[in-house]
Amino acid sequence: MPGGRRGLVAPQNTFLENIIRRSNSQPDSSFLLANAQIVDYPIVYCNESFCKISGYNRAEVMQKSCRCAFMFGELTDKETISRVDHVLEHQLHDQFEILLYKKNKTPLWLLLQISPIKNERDLVVLFLLTFRDITALKQPIETDDAKGGLSKFAKLARSVTRSRSVLVSQFSSHLPNLKDTTKQSHLAQMMSLSADIMPQYRQEAPKTPPHILLHYCAFKAIWDWIILCLTFYTAIMVPYNVAFKNKTSEDVSLLVVDSIVDVIFFIDIVLNFHTTFVGPGGEVVSDPKVIRMNYLKSWFIIDLLSCLPYDVFNAFDHDEDVSAQMF
Repeated sequence: MPGGRRGLVAPQNTFLENIIRRSNSQPDSSFLLANAQIVDYPIVYCNESFCKISGYNRAEVMQKSCRCAFMFGELTDKETISRVDHVLEHQLHDQFEILLYKKNKTPLWLLLQISPIKNERDLVVLFLLTFRDITALKQPIETDDAKGGLSKFAKLARSVTRSRSVLVSQFSSHLPNLKDTTKQSHLAQMMSLSADIMPQYRQEAPKTPPHILLHYCAFKAIWDWIILCLTFYTAIMVPYNVAFKNKTSEDVSLLVVDSIVDVIFFIDIVLNFHTTFVGPGGEVVSDPKVIRMNYLKSWFIIDLLSCLPYDVFNAFDHDEDVSAQMF
């Protein structure tokens, strides 16, 4: 079947892996991917960071419109919503500051960047929506409930704080506004994804470090089939060897075969320390240190116990029993 050979033929489309890797390098950044060729532009992928800042899980976000209407609230600017619709409709590249709401109705200021992603035929196939939380850079948002729940002392403290903020802002207005300019330019530089650095949605050969095997390459697929067959052989022969202990030490043919199988299992352990795996975000992890730590925490102990030469141990035990009977 065509789907059965997916992942075994190079080159691969590594666009999603590149985007996830880029997002992981910026912990305070999150993103959505939306289909640009379907009506209402449904979301086809969201990373874990977006789920954390929005409060929605991935199942609740998938297939919803990338307009994020489910996060709109009473203070969301209608003009900004119209600009977002215009950018999506005309497949443009733009950036906005928009007020959205979490699942628990908490307001959240986000810097939103929309980038159209083109394929090899220069057709826009995806929208990349990148979000950065800028709530700390904005004035606190007050709701009627919050105002009504404040005590007189809290209102007085807030009034004093605001008065102080006004005096500081008036004093700062006479100074060069270099700090704000630097902050805004730095933020814009971090959010900018020009055509030169934007990962392209096209087929390209996966890049891995030296001595690292791709888990979907042809060699690894054949090797896994060999390991599967030897696993069935071991599952049959180990109970047989345990049940029938009347074989003599001269019958070494079966012992040699079992020893070869154990050596192959040991080689498989070595290869697993150099084989990529799929991370929790759907990306292919190729960092050697991460690969080894992941294998040590998962299947290493089980694989090590499975490759121990138990038949050799049994042979020595049988020889000791014979020697004991002679004396």
